[in-house]
Amino acid sequence: MNGLIDLHCHMLPGVDDGAKDLPFALDMARTAVDEGISHILLTPHHMDGDYTNHRADVLNRVANFQQSIRNAEIPLTVFPGQEVHLTGNLLKAIDANDVLYMDEGGRYLLLELPHSGVPEYTEDMIFELKTRGITPVIAHPERNHGFQKHPDKLYDFVTMGCLTQLTSSSYLGIFGKDVEKLTSKIIDSGMGYIFASDAHNFKGRRFVMKEAFDKLVKEKGKDFAEHFNANAKAIINGDDVPRGTAQRISSLKKKRFWLF
Repeated sequence: MNGLIDLHCHMLPGVDDGAKDLPFALDMARTAVDEGISHILLTPHHMDGDYTNHRADVLNRVANFQQSIRNAEIPLTVFPGQEVHLTGNLLKAIDANDVLYMDEGGRYLLLELPHSGVPEYTEDMIFELKTRGITPVIAHPERNHGFQKHPDKLYDFVTMGCLTQLTSSSYLGIFGKDVEKLTSKIIDSGMGYIFASDAHNFKGRRFVMKEAFDKLVKEKGKDFAEHFNANAKAIINGDDVPRGTAQRISSLKKKRFWLF
């Protein structure tokens, strides 16, 4: 599948734990194109305790990087964004205009929860964001220990209006079988909306978007897979994302295995 849109990527050179320098970043850009990716939202970590990448800095760096991509004649379009960490200072950062959204209109926010779990104030923060007209897109919920232990908590957030971003490598088992199974369950429950790479490098944190979409076509059909990519396009354009009927993961029918 060509024309893929990747809405979570750490390819912006020299800003966080992704691409270390410009040559590395350009090599990642070439690899992305080989994967069939045409557009990428660059999402350096913001306010996660290790990295703070201010809005103005990201805008400037992305503009410079796009020019470097053009100079290298790589057919890839990049956009400025952030992977915004859930923190008590989030609303303050929004008020200070220091947050980048997934779209220019400020409708969708790529929101990362702590890997260790789901903080008690998450629901209150989601409510505050929704009252401001902001839809949180929860980054890689399948890799969050809280959702792994209590997957139905994700259902609560989706029914509040959140979307989810699943990681392509999670779906392929790169983070282990348990994460792969949870990713599939999130999709089967109607709570999966987009794939993104969360690419950092060429080893464990690779793009593998084409491979993930190939698997999705095989398991759910071509129309379903195209729907995932259409959702990504809708998000970056600030358009409505169609919502189906979600169900709790605990209510999914367990697969039966018959021995003969």
